[in-house]
Amino acid sequence: MDSSNQPDPRFANPFTQVPIEITISVGTARPLVRELLRLKRDAILPLDRRVDDPVELYVGDKLIARGELTELTGDQAGQLAVRLTEVVDLQNGL
Repeated sequence: MDSSNQPDPRFANPFTQVPIEITISVGTARPLVRELLRLKRDAILPLDRRVDDPVELYVGDKLIARGELTELTGDQAGQLAVRLTEVVDLQNGL
């Protein structure tokens, strides 16, 4: 029997079917409280990263990957996505 027809044991656990939320971090801002209180619509809040710097993907507070922001095309044009450039080995769990 061809081993490629065997189910992947990593996905045999029913918990692998549970959806999780991934947070994408594009940067951090550290305004003073007085600056925060003055924020209004159209204000610019500078981040500690550049546009082309990698973003970080988290599940809870655990870093699971890094990637680059990209824009989808076709039917999903204008929607943001992340192209993964690094992925943490999650074999031992989150």
